Amino acid sequence: MKQICGILLLVGTVFLLACSANQSGDMISINLNGRWEFRKSGDSLWLEATVPGTVQTDLYKNVLIDDPFYRNNEETYQWIDKEDWEYRKLFVADQALCKNDHITLSFEGLDTYADVFFNGQSILKADNMFRNWNADITNLLQKGETNEIRILFHSPIRHLKPAYDAAEYHLPAVNDQATEKLSVYIRKAPYHFGWDWGPRFVTSGIWKSVYLKAWNEIRIDNIYYRQIILNEKEAHLHFQGRVIADKAGQANLEIRCIDEETVLLASKIVMLRKGENDLDLDFIIPNPERWWPNGLGDPKLYTLKASISTGSISAQYSNRIGLRTIELIREPDNFGESFYFKVNGIPVFMKGANYIPQDNFLNHVMATEYEHLIKSVKDANMNMLRVWGGGIYELDYFYDLCDENGILVWQDFMFACSMYPGDPDFLENVRQEAIDNVVRLRNHPSIALWCGNNEVQDAWHQWGWQFQYTDEQKAEISENYQSLFHGLLPEVLKKWDPDRPYWPSSPASGPDYGQTSNTQSGDLHYWGVWHGRKPFESYAEVVPRFSSEYGFQSFPEFKTIKSFTLPEDRQLDSPVMQSHQRHPVGNQLILNYMNRYYPVPEDFASFIYMSQVMQGEGIRFGIEALRRSRPQCMGSLYWQLNDCWPVASWSGIDYYGRWKALHYQAKNAYAPLLVSIDESPDSVFVHLVSDELTGRTGMLRVELMDYDGRINFESEINCQSEASVSFIVWAEDKAKLDGLQGAEANTLLKATFQTIDKDSFVGSHYFVRSKFQKLTDPGIKWTFHEGDKDTYIMIRAQKLARQVNLVYNGPAEIRFEDNFFDLLPGDSRQIEIHKRDSDIFDPSELRILLINIFTKTEN
Repeated sequence: MKQICGILLLVGTVFLLACSANQSGDMISINLNGRWEFRKSGDSLWLEATVPGTVQTDLYKNVLIDDPFYRNNEETYQWIDKEDWEYRKLFVADQALCKNDHITLSFEGLDTYADVFFNGQSILKADNMFRNWNADITNLLQKGETNEIRILFHSPIRHLKPAYDAAEYHLPAVNDQATEKLSVYIRKAPYHFGWDWGPRFVTSGIWKSVYLKAWNEIRIDNIYYRQIILNEKEAHLHFQGRVIADKAGQANLEIRCIDEETVLLASKIVMLRKGENDLDLDFIIPNPERWWPNGLGDPKLYTLKASISTGSISAQYSNRIGLRTIELIREPDNFGESFYFKVNGIPVFMKGANYIPQDNFLNHVMATEYEHLIKSVKDANMNMLRVWGGGIYELDYFYDLCDENGILVWQDFMFACSMYPGDPDFLENVRQEAIDNVVRLRNHPSIALWCGNNEVQDAWHQWGWQFQYTDEQKAEISENYQSLFHGLLPEVLKKWDPDRPYWPSSPASGPDYGQTSNTQSGDLHYWGVWHGRKPFESYAEVVPRFSSEYGFQSFPEFKTIKSFTLPEDRQLDSPVMQSHQRHPVGNQLILNYMNRYYPVPEDFASFIYMSQVMQGEGIRFGIEALRRSRPQCMGSLYWQLNDCWPVASWSGIDYYGRWKALHYQAKNAYAPLLVSIDESPDSVFVHLVSDELTGRTGMLRVELMDYDGRINFESEINCQSEASVSFIVWAEDKAKLDGLQGAEANTLLKATFQTIDKDSFVGSHYFVRSKFQKLTDPGIKWTFHEGDKDTYIMIRAQKLARQVNLVYNGPAEIRFEDNFFDLLPGDSRQIEIHKRDSDIFDPSELRILLINIFTKTEN
């Protein structure tokens, strides 16, 4: 599909749409994004609007409201979702556009209840944020005169209220932050109604792109490249595509590969009938290169172009695909029933996090922010993201980046933490939503699994929801659940994407209704830590087959907090800080855990630092415990990767893309080869954990030292790390470790695996919690170097320095290559500084925080 039309401003808000002649037959696509107008329904004055966008962001740009995220403005702007809003665009179409046989107005996303008018004529009614909406305007478009697109967005709250009031009973929606929980009855992003990490902003607007699409005689779409056979010699693929033709006749169908050079892969003569034609064609790609997840190989992509030609006219469409096999393996084994992904025939331990939308106002998310986030995922050695079911089916660009960077996607359908209706209209709406998104995404090699929902099955059976309903109501709600997640969605996938695995609910122990989560099969959301107040050590005791959610909160960095507060707000119990902490007892839980594990700083900024240290070290402990348990556990997706606004949350990357301690710790804990140390009451164990496809030979050196650097015990052994395995490479009784007994608060164990090719992998272990460690001034010194190609800090410590945090207080947006790290006695580290080309790093603005300065232990 080619965009070959330009948009020229005439006068005021009327635009001229000019396009070249459509002689090739390819579809013309005119982007109608950019400047529109909007108003509150009933007002006379039209104001400037931006598409894609939302009512809230347009009000803000017109200085009618303040920044919705600032302080506690959220509660002030709840009136917006109770009003109806109108949008319009005026344009003049040139003769070349109007000469086309078919002209469609296409909306990729309308949020949510919308009546669309073209030149005063009603052309469609939308009721689903997640669907595509198209209307034929061929006979309505006026050449050389002003055309008007007008959209009336109904208040979602007022639209739903009458049916809600008339209902015999109401469905549970625990995260909807209104008294009347309407969110389950609308096909709209659930998190817009609030969550325990996000605000309530129920948006309306044109949230994705708008196009005029024009074509003559023939059009091709709905393309699917189904992989049939993949081996070292060749890949057998089956093309399916839909061709719409104005008249019957003979045509030539061709498939080409656009790689280093263009190659014709297959062609055949087909007979088209007037109307829709479903065509197929088998072809082979010789000597295929496979698409690999991050860390295992290159994510090779092929660009395939399908074209259909009648001789005088043609149409074409391009897709990128990757050649790979992926299986969800569920088989009986020594631990119960397995749950792991096999990619290209290889069992892969999935390392990653849960992804939520990057903003409550989705038009705020720029391409550069998508790029930064996926690069951060890749840099942290992750190979999978779970697109969580309370958000959105992401934009195409998100999946393109995942394809390019080898990031697999566990894709939820958009249902989370609620029960849902089962009436025919609701189910049909969901069916079309599922078809739209499955067809849109199925050619992406990054999509690994479709999942029906987030936590709905466990919630219904284990969260006490059923107690509020009669037996008849419970039976109806349960039947609706089965119809949606065990009937409708798998039926859509069977037809439109039959080769990918489907999992009806996360977590669950099996594919059948009622099989709630456990540690013997399926996936698990483990919230004993945090919600259950259990210690971090329980991560090593509860070992699931696949951990698809677990997490712990922290605050974002102080620079982020300053963006939404005044100085008087910067204390834990202020109304503003409470507004930006959505968990009802979140701050208290952070404080309680900190009292268990760490010295508690007295000033606010230092408390923020310590909360990040605790989150990072706690989740790193969990990651390492899960990886050590391979193959019993074969996946770690912690909650959560990112934020949708500036907030205290479970994220490892905050709203502004700043890495918290968690993301730095995850990068190290997800390393392809990991040295991990743990202990029992009597012994210490060194594990080698490898996700690499080949083994490593080398030497393991184990040293027991005090915090001043004196070595009291050392051991060396030759060893080999096998491919894709976790094993104990060294173990010793604590009683045999000279210098440990009675000195646990001043002693650490260091293990270094050095390979024969001189790569070094290091793990360290402390024998007491941080609050009991006897830490002293480490004597940190650092130097700054700025060269033509790189800028870095060299930092050294004479004694143990715990959780060194490099804080930059200057105006530039700086990320350090590593941060929140321990410097062992006598060690030094070179830390590269990442900054934008125009940014200047001022060394005088650098500050260093570390646990040592907060210890109250007398030494």
